[in-house]
Amino acid sequence: MSSANDDLSKQVESWITQDPDMKTRDQLIELLTAHQSGESESSAELSNLFSGRLAFGTAGIRGPIRPGPSGMNRVVIGQTTAGLARYLLQNRDPSASHRLLVVVGCDARTNSDVFASDTASILSGHGIDVIQLPDALPTPVLAFAVRHFGADAGVMVTASHNPPEDNGYKVYLGGVDEGSQIIPPVDAEIEAHILDVASALPWNAIPNSRDNVTSAPESLVTDYIARTLASVGLSGIVQEGLQAVYTPLHGVGEGTFLATVKSAGIPAPHVVAAQAKPDASFPTVAFPNPEEKGALDLSFELARQTSADLIIANDPDADRLAVALPDVSSPTGYSALTGNQVGAILGWHMANRAAANGQIGALSNSLVSSPVLGKIATHFGL
Repeated sequence: MSSANDDLSKQVESWITQDPDMKTRDQLIELLTAHQSGESESSAELSNLFSGRLAFGTAGIRGPIRPGPSGMNRVVIGQTTAGLARYLLQNRDPSASHRLLVVVGCDARTNSDVFASDTASILSGHGIDVIQLPDALPTPVLAFAVRHFGADAGVMVTASHNPPEDNGYKVYLGGVDEGSQIIPPVDAEIEAHILDVASALPWNAIPNSRDNVTSAPESLVTDYIARTLASVGLSGIVQEGLQAVYTPLHGVGEGTFLATVKSAGIPAPHVVAAQAKPDASFPTVAFPNPEEKGALDLSFELARQTSADLIIANDPDADRLAVALPDVSSPTGYSALTGNQVGAILGWHMANRAAANGQIGALSNSLVSSPVLGKIATHFGL
């Protein structure tokens, strides 16, 4: 066996000894046996699995569910969480009288619940209090929970609108960051801790406990909805007679969305039945992103049947939105708005409401948003 092959075997054997997941462990054992017997395809697959590591960035980590450092698995989740715990402990306010608190949530993708449970246990094992969301819920609920509970950080296990074989891990910071996703240089600092853990501690040596884990109250979603509706401001908006179609695209958005609509007094939408419940295989779409071509085909069909005025679609973790409106020139009878068009409509609503209430301030938007938002702000004196 060559030196390179010998090194690869040692890496794989080391991973196998610490992998708590029987499925991924057995995959590696089978590949390693074939590799050591000279099977070139297995050797190539192992080389691919161990050729690099998922990089931790501002969007956390995201990748295919598979064994090894280049995939989403329980070992990588453990190392990532231990690295995050070290970062939080190192950067906590020394004058703070309370223990660190992190909120952990997940979507309904493959292994999301397992990864979320491991995350909560490892944070707890580091002496950090954890509030775990009671069910698979939308990412915006997790971000809200960080602020609602006064937490120091939040972790959301999700791959958002990625392909079915993927999963991911996003980090949000509390305090002055108010539940926002991390930005540089925080991501690099967390990654440095992750790499330290990965080089020094096997998975089974990472502190792990459920002693400091509690479940979020069922009222969390109700509180989220109430805060959302208070922020939106629905007075003066015509709602009666609205015919809408909604799809969560096999994700976790349906329950929260329908409860929000009901609380707002808006007529219940027609829900695309084939896509209503969470399904990690996303069987009716090639790619679970509502902005992708073909993702709204079933919505268009239901909209034609119900003469809908509006189509609303979420991605699987319900932090992305697509909107479609009737269009007689379109073969489907409907056309999806672009993200910039939706942003302009929302920006106009916010600016118009601020002006009507005599508010003076600024309309903020991301760097990649349409410059039309600047013109809207100017028009309303913001």
